[in-house]
Amino acid sequence: MKQTLIYAALLCTITSQVLAQQGDGTDVPARVNTFKPDKVPATNERIAALKVPQGFEVKTLANDLKNIRIITVAPNGDLYVSRREQGDVLLLKDANEDGVLDEAPRAVTHRPNVHGLAIGDGQLYMATATDVFRGPINPDGSLGVVERIIKDLPDGGQHPNRTMAFGPDGMLYISVGSSCNACNETNPEYATLLRATPDGKTRTIFASGLRNTIGFAWDPKTGELWGMDHGIDFLGDDVQPEELNHIVKGKQYGWPHIWGKDGQNPQSTPPGEITKAEWAQMSEPMVMGYTAHAAPMQMVFYTGNQFPAEYRGDAFVAMRGSWNRKPASGYEVVRVRFHNGQPTAFEPFLTGFLVDGGQRHVARPVGLGVTRGGALLVGDDANGTLYRVSYKGAAAAPSRPTAVPSQSLERQLAAGTGVPLALERTPNAPSVAVHSPAFQDRQPLPPRFSAYHEGLSPPLAWDAVPNALTYVVIAEDPDSTPVKPFVHWVAWNIPASVTSLPEGLQVQPRLTDPEGVLQGATSRGSVGYYGPKPPVGDPPHHYHFQVLALDKKLDAKPGATRDEVLTAAKGHVLAKGSIVGTYQQTQPPLK
Repeated sequence: MKQTLIYAALLCTITSQVLAQQGDGTDVPARVNTFKPDKVPATNERIAALKVPQGFEVKTLANDLKNIRIITVAPNGDLYVSRREQGDVLLLKDANEDGVLDEAPRAVTHRPNVHGLAIGDGQLYMATATDVFRGPINPDGSLGVVERIIKDLPDGGQHPNRTMAFGPDGMLYISVGSSCNACNETNPEYATLLRATPDGKTRTIFASGLRNTIGFAWDPKTGELWGMDHGIDFLGDDVQPEELNHIVKGKQYGWPHIWGKDGQNPQSTPPGEITKAEWAQMSEPMVMGYTAHAAPMQMVFYTGNQFPAEYRGDAFVAMRGSWNRKPASGYEVVRVRFHNGQPTAFEPFLTGFLVDGGQRHVARPVGLGVTRGGALLVGDDANGTLYRVSYKGAAAAPSRPTAVPSQSLERQLAAGTGVPLALERTPNAPSVAVHSPAFQDRQPLPPRFSAYHEGLSPPLAWDAVPNALTYVVIAEDPDSTPVKPFVHWVAWNIPASVTSLPEGLQVQPRLTDPEGVLQGATSRGSVGYYGPKPPVGDPPHHYHFQVLALDKKLDAKPGATRDEVLTAAKGHVLAKGSIVGTYQQTQPPLK
C-alpha cells in the first residue's frame, strides 16, 4: 500500500493537537509502505534455524506466554515479565540456571496495560500509560500490597508504552513517548525521559525531543546514559534511521523537526517562527543510526560472566520491527560494540526471526534481560516465546552486582545549582523598579499562577532604564531543595521598547508577542514559564521575579539555561530589580 506524505501529515494532525502548518514551499515526495509480515508458529525447526555468533546457542525457557513485553531480573535471579495485553506481571524461576523453569509461570499482580518494570529497594515498580505502581517483593517472589505512586503521566496517545529504570543516583527514570508521529506537543512531558523520586512525589524532565525511547540503560563502566529512539514514520523506507543517543540532563534531541544530525522533517513546523536550522542548533545529534523502522525496544548492557570477555560492557537491543518498511527491518537482536566508553558499531547477534524470504515472522523481540548466571533472555510478544541465549560449554557464572559509576550523572545534576541570583550581592548596582498588577511585593501569588492550578505566567512591569537595549526576566525559588535555586522562568532579548509582559505568555522557545523574545529551560526541564509547585505542607516559598537591564542583545540560543543566559549577560548588566511573591500549598490539589 503506497501513501503520500501529504496523507501522512493529515494522519499526524488526527493523533494530537498541533500548531497550524504554515505554507513554506515544502514539496517532498515519499513512497510509504505498509507491510506486516504474517506470523507463523515458533516450531522446533524454526527455532533451530535461528542464527547466533559461533559458540552460542538458543533455546526456549518458556513458550506460549502470549504478549510478553519487558523483562527485569531480581537480585536473587527471579524473573519478572510484563504482559501488556493480558494486563499482568509474570514471575518465572530458574534458580539453578539450567534453562528449565522450576515451576510454572504465575501472575504476581494485575494492572491493565502494564508495561514498564524496574526493581529498586526491594520493590517491583510497574508502569502503565499514566500510572506507576510498586509492591514489596516477598521472599517467594510474590508481591505484597501494591500501591499507586504516580497517577498523572501524560496519556498514552500513539506511544503508550512507558519504560523505567533506576539510575546510579537512586532515582526512577521514566520514558514517556510522544502522543503522535511528529507534532508540537502541548504537554512538555511527552517525548521525554523523566526523573522521579522513588516515592513518585516529585519529578522533572531529564531530557526531551525523544520520540519514543523505550530502550535506555547506563554504561556499567562509565556511568553514561544511552538510549535507542524510534524514528519518524511516513518519510520513506530508509528515513529516518533509528537513533542511538547519548542522553544528558537538559539536552534536547531533535524530535519532531530534526533527525540524525541535521536531517529535516518536512512534515513539521517549529513553534515561534523558529527555523529548522535553528532547531538543529538547539538539538543534540545522534551518535549512531540503525536501519529505519527497525523499532528498537528494550536495551541492556551485558554485565554477566558467561559470555566471552569481549562482550562485557557491550549493549544489546531488541529490534521488534515496524509496519512502515518493505522489505521489513528489525525482527532481531543486535549487539552494540563499545570501546573506551563510545559505541563503535551495530552488529547482528540473534537473527532468523524473519522467514520465507521476509514474508513471515517467527517472533518480534521486545524484552531483554541478563540472568544472574550470565545468559541473555529475549522475549517475543508475538508467539509469546521466552528465548535463552547462552555460550556453549560455559556454566552459569554468577556475577556480583557492581554499582554503576555515578560521577558523570552527579556532574550533570550539579550544573545550574549554586547561589541563586536573588541572593547575589552587586555593590552599587543601579536598581530598576519592578511591579505587577496581580500581586504585591512579599505577598502571596494568586493560585492561578501556580503549577497546581492554571500555571499562567504573571503580568510584570518595570520602569525603563536609560541606554538599555534589552531586558531579561528570571524567576527562581531560592527556598527549594535539593535543587537550589529552582528556576521557574527565563526570558531574554525583551526589546527596550517593551517594559511589561502580559499574563499567560505562550510556553515555547520564541515568542511572537512580544516579538522575538526568547525563553529558556526551567529546572523542571520544560521551556517557558513553569508555575510554583512547592511540596504540599511546606512553609511559603519565595518566588523572585527579577528584571535585568542590558546594554546588548544576547546570542544565547532558544531553550538556553539560566546559567547560559547569565554567562552571556555578564559585564552587560546596567541595572536590576525584583518583585517577590510567596506561595504555599496546604492541601493536595483536586484531580
